Amino acid sequence: MRSRSLVVPAVLAGLLAGSVPDAASAHEQVGTPSVAVAAARTAAVAATVTRAATGGTLVARYGFNGGRATSITDESGHGHTLRLITGNGGTVSIVRHGQGHALRFPAKCTGQKRCPHAALQSSSAARLNPGTRPISYGAKVLLSRSQTSKGQNVVQKGYSATSSQYKLQVDGAAGRASCVLVGSRPGIKLVTSTVSVADGTWHAVECRRTATALTVLVDGAVRGNRAIAAGLSVANDRPLSIGGKGAYSDNDQFQGTLDDVWVRIG
Repeated sequence: MRSRSLVVPAVLAGLLAGSVPDAASAHEQVGTPSVAVAAARTAAVAATVTRAATGGTLVARYGFNGGRATSITDESGHGHTLRLITGNGGTVSIVRHGQGHALRFPAKCTGQKRCPHAALQSSSAARLNPGTRPISYGAKVLLSRSQTSKGQNVVQKGYSATSSQYKLQVDGAAGRASCVLVGSRPGIKLVTSTVSVADGTWHAVECRRTATALTVLVDGAVRGNRAIAAGLSVANDRPLSIGGKGAYSDNDQFQGTLDDVWVRIG
């Protein structure tokens, strides 16, 4: 058997050439343990994600520092102003965050037939549609474990059932961030973080789509990755929506505090 010390040169050579051998071929060639191949793949993904972070155009950004919760200016300069939509008495509150402000959304509602709902929406704009281009989008989130639910939408454009979509959400009792892409063809592409963000402290959460991969990052670290088709296209006439997909009863209400929501395309 060939020495396992050959694993490192083999993996490094693959990375320098822009590819990483798959688990089966690496094992056949040098007897590589799967953990070494997984580590190499993680390194390659991280390098690709780091390069992707520097590109594109900021098409929307909301820092919530204007002192208003009903009409929020798009700080990217592209004019995607947010308006507050509510149901059953729902609202958002301005709270301090660092040197600025953040927005607190309605808290978890149990045992009530008519729970309060609130979301922020822009007008529909073609500039917010990535098509097949790279896109990254994210936010800073503050959510406690007691406020988790089956699904809470942070930022999205489009709906999975009726149009194409990109979305960042916090899923399940564990409170794990996940990223969603849906193209014109049926099928939800989902990647979920391996770590929770529902611990009562602030976390920066981000979704990144490159040509053939969808990645979720938490506090700058890659926490999940999956392959997608290069032809997956997201383009719809729906608004950008923050904190929920609407103000109706089944709106996947976000139940914590949000800051620094942004979208970058290209």
